[in-house]
Amino acid sequence: MTATPHTQLPDVFDIAVIGGGIVGAAIARELSGFDVSVALVEARDDVGDGTSKANTAILHTGFDAKPGTLESRLVARGYHLLSDYAKATGIPVEQTGAVLVAWNQEELDALPGLREKAEANGYEHCRIVDADEVYGVLPDLGDGVLGGLTVPGESIICTWTTNLALATDARRRGTTILLDHAVTGIEQDDDTTTLHTKGGDVRTRWTVNAAGLGADHIDRLFGHDRFTVTPRRGELFVFDKLARPKVNKIVLPVPSSRGKGVLISPTIYGNVMLGPTAEDLTDRTDTATSEDGYEFLLTKGQRLMPSLLTEEVTASYAGLRAAIDHGDYLIEAGPEQRYLLVGGIRSTGLTAGIAIAEHVRGLLQEAGLTLRGRSDLPDAPRMPNIGEATTRPYQDGELIAEDPAYGTVVCFCERVTEGEIRDACHAPVPARSLEGLRRRTRAMNGRCQGFFCGAAVAALRAQHHTHDGCSNQHKDNR
Repeated sequence: MTATPHTQLPDVFDIAVIGGGIVGAAIARELSGFDVSVALVEARDDVGDGTSKANTAILHTGFDAKPGTLESRLVARGYHLLSDYAKATGIPVEQTGAVLVAWNQEELDALPGLREKAEANGYEHCRIVDADEVYGVLPDLGDGVLGGLTVPGESIICTWTTNLALATDARRRGTTILLDHAVTGIEQDDDTTTLHTKGGDVRTRWTVNAAGLGADHIDRLFGHDRFTVTPRRGELFVFDKLARPKVNKIVLPVPSSRGKGVLISPTIYGNVMLGPTAEDLTDRTDTATSEDGYEFLLTKGQRLMPSLLTEEVTASYAGLRAAIDHGDYLIEAGPEQRYLLVGGIRSTGLTAGIAIAEHVRGLLQEAGLTLRGRSDLPDAPRMPNIGEATTRPYQDGELIAEDPAYGTVVCFCERVTEGEIRDACHAPVPARSLEGLRRRTRAMNGRCQGFFCGAAVAALRAQHHTHDGCSNQHKDNR
């Protein structure tokens, strides 16, 4: 359960999961399906406010993972688990398919090897096509395409709703969500670990470190020196919805040793995205966009799809990925410390998250944690739809007839209604800020970036904050 002023917290949790991103929320959800007490310990004031909120939002088949790795196995498993979970919870997904585009002879020669890699990963649906077929489905691509590799199972997904669904599910299963609890130190005795945090001490019998960009710091607090996280900044452009007809599939580059490179992708919200860059930094909080990043993306965009650059850019943003000096996911359990590390989870963690949670549960059981199943689990939550492919509240006549607030549009760029803002403030894991409302409703995310609707959205948030104290209810557990 989410901590409120009236919640009696356990003196000692059975398990504390550090990190409220997609992977941490998935682990908390998985473990709270058993007869144990679980705390989800997050440094920020909301779940999904770190690496998980800013990525390319692609549900990957795992076709291009390195065969035989833990990552390849968990991404392939996670693709099916998350696809099914999205159907059950209403997470927006569109199976657009993807095309890897070869622009030179070296890239064209690499396509058969990529198809073989996909087959080694258990994905047998890739097909090599010629330039005419590529232009047939993507006529706005720039000149010079030599061929491509189709990946029909690649999909776009709402990463914000994924994180929120997992956290909501965990909360409904009994997880206590502790926000504003950045871990600053630990103490261990024979039976428990005390996590010293900025929100107060948290005592636990077992600890799972899924702290993303901070996972190496937490690992060192437990006395290890296994890896170092390098924050890798990825900048992206988001183009206006009028550009969407140009891009009905994900346009992937042929990957290099540096990474997957710059892609063009439709988004679940009806826009088009160009990016990301890949710049290694030292500052783990630097999500600012840069002049060099802009220039790089403009140059790439001019080559990939020149006409896209004639469309309006409605937003640009940057996210940080947790790159590590290790070639695979780093997931290891230490029974003597009752501690499990989940490190090096790159952007594929969005797809693999639920499978990672399954894997973590198995490792904990092998390490000695007793997990007894529960027969009283609630149904999976049904999440609000913020995708464009299915009916939104402002389009739902029956819903509006029942509650006119869903017919009162507040954010006109994104067609967000008063009812959605209200619901986000009163949800099991409520919005505690305007940024939290963005991720739950799309409010202020359109052409005007909140210039016209920002005051109205803020007033509604303040109104519902007054009614239920939603912005403070997680803090009173200290």
